[in-house]
Amino acid sequence: MAVEEVQLRSTVAGLTASGKVHTLSVWFILALRLMMGIAFFQSGIDKVLSGEFSAGGYLTGAVPGNGSPAADLFVAMGNTPWFVDFVNVAVPWGEVFIGLGLIFGVLTRLAAFWGAFMMLLFYLGNWDVAHGYINGDFAYMLVFLSVAAFGAGRILGLDAYIEQYEVDGRPLVERYPWTRYVLG
Repeated sequence: MAVEEVQLRSTVAGLTASGKVHTLSVWFILALRLMMGIAFFQSGIDKVLSGEFSAGGYLTGAVPGNGSPAADLFVAMGNTPWFVDFVNVAVPWGEVFIGLGLIFGVLTRLAAFWGAFMMLLFYLGNWDVAHGYINGDFAYMLVFLSVAAFGAGRILGLDAYIEQYEVDGRPLVERYPWTRYVLG
């Protein structure tokens, strides 16, 4: 049995990186997608079912105390009642929907983008650089970005089918190229 070798190559700002992809890579990409999906779904559903999630005190109290460079922004958000109400719904339900999107491979790039955005906010909010600038929140942000970059929703996910759904006799992603930014 011949093993197909896939070469990756990308140039950004004049710097080119390339490498060969191992045949097991697809399974690790799938594992990353599922790991983040399960983690986010579990975190979100726990918050939704307990009904005890509240961001206000965290935004105004915990963040300023940890030296975050974004502390003033978090305090301003925490002192804005309508925004706290929004966050109290957006965080738990966002985690649930991001998790489901990743688990089932539906709107995977969109889910991974919002997951990365949430992890960036968690990174800035949970600021602790005593052991360096790289922590779990930062690492998870990079995992979400990797899931998006690799189009992980096409690997045993529903995005592979959604992309091929025919609209006027053409696959969805050919008819509407912008959908590649949310699917895959």
